Amino acid sequence: MQNYLIRNIAVINEGRTTVQDVWIKGDRIEKIAPQITLDANYKEINGEGKHLLPGVIDDQVHFREPGLTHKANIYTEARAAVAGGTTSFMEMPNTKPAALTQEILEEKYDIAAQRSLANYSFFMGVANDNADEVLKANAKKDRVCGVKIFMGSSTGNMLVDNYLTLERIFSQSELLIATHCEDEKIIRTNMAAFQAEKGEENLTAADHPLIRNEEACFESSLVAVQFAQKHNSRLHILHISTEKELQLFSNMLPLSEKRITAEVCVHHLYFTADDYARYGNLIKCNPAIKAEHNKHALWKGLLDDRLDIIATDPAPHTWEEKQQPYMQAPSGVPLVQHSLLMMLEHVSKGNLTLEKMVEKMSHAPATCFRIQERGFLREGYFADCVIVDLQQATMVDKPNIYYKCGWSPFEEHTFPAAVTHTFVSGHLAWENGQFNENVQGRRLTFRV
Repeated sequence: MQNYLIRNIAVINEGRTTVQDVWIKGDRIEKIAPQITLDANYKEINGEGKHLLPGVIDDQVHFREPGLTHKANIYTEARAAVAGGTTSFMEMPNTKPAALTQEILEEKYDIAAQRSLANYSFFMGVANDNADEVLKANAKKDRVCGVKIFMGSSTGNMLVDNYLTLERIFSQSELLIATHCEDEKIIRTNMAAFQAEKGEENLTAADHPLIRNEEACFESSLVAVQFAQKHNSRLHILHISTEKELQLFSNMLPLSEKRITAEVCVHHLYFTADDYARYGNLIKCNPAIKAEHNKHALWKGLLDDRLDIIATDPAPHTWEEKQQPYMQAPSGVPLVQHSLLMMLEHVSKGNLTLEKMVEKMSHAPATCFRIQERGFLREGYFADCVIVDLQQATMVDKPNIYYKCGWSPFEEHTFPAAVTHTFVSGHLAWENGQFNENVQGRRLTFRV
């Protein structure tokens, strides 16, 4: 494997920015120092004027394989992730078939081992009737990121509303429990009311945040928190989207000591319900992008550490699927290639610092999920790192969209930064617009 010496680059790590040289030897960061002198047998990269970040760790992606590969697959979306500075991902179980058995779960790992340019892990899925199978994952908690419970409808038959199943998983799972929280009864009641008032054919994406409303999110998140408190479970609530839910989370403990954690997704920090007028179904997602006061509250919760992680929740669909009427158009947005650029745009606007962004997108996922030797720029850690140029803009257009679905809500938008290099376990997988796919990513491992 090629060795690299990155010279004179601004290293963003653990709350500090320092200009350093960084020596990548094999798959590890060998040394970080103000000046490093080496013999031959390395490639030098001039980092002057640029920034080195730990690779983004995305704890929530939908890469659609197996069974939904007309939308996306592990190969295409992992490439897109790496092009955007994401070096590791954790993928959700609602594929076809869903990852509801240990055998299907390991088949996904096998696919990624052969095809994923990024590092990877996969959640074990929970259904109303597979608790025995889920709990077998306790034996591999060093190799599986967590179990996923849809406490709201999802792709496939994965709504978990059996309280006996929930009791068993929350009381016996030794893995982190990640939840999608939206109350299905509230959503169905709201949907029936809107259909009766407007007629199904007249519903639009602007109705989405009113149907999948704040109450539906809060009530479901409250139930998850109550289960976790009862059993002292490790609970991670995904994609918080409302101001009201923030009262369920605390910033009184450091992240490493929290048993209940939460994340916010890039699209809930970027868009508001006002944007449905422009984007329509293109930004239809679950939980819904809601009224503007929620976005402001989410930013406050992120900055004061009630929200622990910034994630993406990319869920690609074809352009044709998204062009259907509201009721038929599926929920989900392709985002993984542009999540870091979205947040760097917020940095340029002064909404948060580079150091805070790195904390929430790299350090915090590694800490929360107890990922071994990743998420930080430390000597001896795996060399998952990204070079960004804050002076070089990136315009999104068809030729540089790497999602299999081929579209993005950011088409023709210009971000005020560029990802120039992405290292995955020391392998330079992305360099100035070119992929090197000679080496695949690795399975994430976890401290127990």
